[in-house]
Amino acid sequence: MNQTLLVELLTEELPPKALAKLGDAFAAGIFNGLKARDFVEPDSTFTAFATPRRLAVSVTRVRPNSPDKSIREKVLPVAVALDKEGNPAPPLAKKLAALGFPDLKLSDLERAQDGKAESFFYTYTAPGSTLHSGLEAVLEDIIGKLPIPKVMSYQRPDGSTVQFVRPAHKLIALHGSEVVPVAILGLSAGRSTLGHRFLSQGELAIPNAETYETTLEVQGKVIPSVNARKEKIRAALLEKAGHDKVLMPEALLDEVTALVEWPVVYPCQFEENFLAVPQECLILTMQTNQKYFALTDANGRLRSRFLIVSNLETADPQHIIGGNERVVRPRLSDAKFFFEQDKKKKLADRLPGLANVVYHNKLGTQAQRTERVKTLAGKIAQELHADVALAERGALLAKTDLLTDMVGEFPELQGIMGTYYARHDGEHDEVALAASEHYQPRFAGDALPSTQTGTVVALADKLETLVGIWGIGLQPTGDKDPFALRRHALGVLRMLVEKRLPLSLNGMLRDAAQLFAGNANFKDTTAEVFIFMLDRLRGLLRERGYAPNEIEAVVAQNPDRLDNIVERLDAVHAFAALPEAESLAAANKRITNILKKTEAAAGAVQKDLLKEAAEAGLHAAMTELKPRVDAAFANGDYTGTLKALAHLRNDVDAFFNDVMVMAEDEQLRNNRLALLSGLHGMMNRVADISKLAA
Repeated sequence: MNQTLLVELLTEELPPKALAKLGDAFAAGIFNGLKARDFVEPDSTFTAFATPRRLAVSVTRVRPNSPDKSIREKVLPVAVALDKEGNPAPPLAKKLAALGFPDLKLSDLERAQDGKAESFFYTYTAPGSTLHSGLEAVLEDIIGKLPIPKVMSYQRPDGSTVQFVRPAHKLIALHGSEVVPVAILGLSAGRSTLGHRFLSQGELAIPNAETYETTLEVQGKVIPSVNARKEKIRAALLEKAGHDKVLMPEALLDEVTALVEWPVVYPCQFEENFLAVPQECLILTMQTNQKYFALTDANGRLRSRFLIVSNLETADPQHIIGGNERVVRPRLSDAKFFFEQDKKKKLADRLPGLANVVYHNKLGTQAQRTERVKTLAGKIAQELHADVALAERGALLAKTDLLTDMVGEFPELQGIMGTYYARHDGEHDEVALAASEHYQPRFAGDALPSTQTGTVVALADKLETLVGIWGIGLQPTGDKDPFALRRHALGVLRMLVEKRLPLSLNGMLRDAAQLFAGNANFKDTTAEVFIFMLDRLRGLLRERGYAPNEIEAVVAQNPDRLDNIVERLDAVHAFAALPEAESLAAANKRITNILKKTEAAAGAVQKDLLKEAAEAGLHAAMTELKPRVDAAFANGDYTGTLKALAHLRNDVDAFFNDVMVMAEDEQLRNNRLALLSGLHGMMNRVADISKLAA
């Protein structure tokens, strides 16, 4: 009968950060292995289980035996199998013996076309295999393929050496209620497992595969499902938080889920005086070192109480609560000590120390990099008519918190601590904020810097990284981007686009490249970086819902300023909806191709050479329309600029129907090319509308 199959491997404590992947890989590997060997039905499903001490899977509708299969085996080409007289040749007998059919006769074989030649085939029925042999083969196959972070070698009681992620102690393999007698890692399958280390006693016998989860939960005080445990923890945290907000990043929730089998949440407290320390420090030390969940009030201010997830349910949890409160106190004291010590030395006094920190062996120290960023920030601030002194000061101090004890202990706090310390030092608030804001945006969707100084320093920092790292030959390749240049490029683009900054992208890249003058390791590759950034811009605009051909119409012109790119895209989108758009886009594409093929210099159109009515009509229409187009473009009305072109449709169509551009008369030809060149310029001021042509 088709029944549910259960496989469980009981181990010592598994690495928590790898548990979910191990559990999924173990379950999927067994299911896919059985499926490949034809032991499961088309509607069979599997459920993965993983706890700190076990990996398991339950598979529905598993066959006790795989079905017999009809196999058509190619034996040999006829030319090889037969001799010149048509009799069986020695290679045929050798091949049949190798296939396990030494007694077959020539008449038992099928002779059929095989491509351009003929071959002999033999069709036979291969008997199915037992679940015992199939499952054992599957286990042997997947055990070595699990995503194990680090393999352990250990000895079994019989002295044999076994390799696995952690020592394994028990194996369950049940098909329905029957034990499947497989063996792996020196273990023979049975039906017993162990429950919770403290809340369950002795071995647990699993009656049948379908009662596994219930038996473990009721008798063993173990929730075997990762998702069920995680959601129980989430619900308990929210309940215990009450009116407060619980900070529960998914990564922390996942890790804690992998540490417990029977989660229970308890509230704890620490002394109020620790709240004088920046709350980011306290939150990070609780999350990173202790796996605790911090609480904030409705306004985001840290509370002096926190939540822990214990693996032990007890009527009197005071000893658990007290123990965790004692453990967290030294951690918070360390954070307080680091903060107080760091404040004794101003950030500005730490500047000489940056000379001892290597940024990159080909680009020098952090001190040298700081000077480069400061110079570039000053230039950008000048372009924006921002406060140059604030920008240079912000850039100068931005990296000094790397030398503080707090950031040394918690690198994740770089920038955040710089802002706290700069404010303590009495620096201008924009300078202080630049210490943290110059890292923004840190990831997709992250906030942009809120201040002008922060924006300027962020641009300078990212552009210096992009140009410098690219210039020493470490540009991204494939999916490898160790210096996060794609993220830096997107950060620059987002600031230019979303803040509508009237800055020259090429100009900033050239200014950044000049910072490395005299560095023998550096090669100026600003042209490559510019192309790279335009490719990132295409992706950014696609994410915002613009059509690919509309994006290309704007980006193909290699825009140097991006402050008006949204208006240009909106204009292209509006133009594309006009009934005249398709015809004008096709004409523009034709004009582009014509102008590419000629070397004639574009000059002024001579009216006396406009011989055909169609070319004279087009010239008159362009002359009449030009002031309107120029005014709209000058006022930034890009939609109006493009929509005005719709009035030229009939004249453009008539020109191409009635006028031979490449006339034999050189004067006529050049005059018509000049007319088309003028039209091309008028049509492509906002975007290359030829990209809209099908």
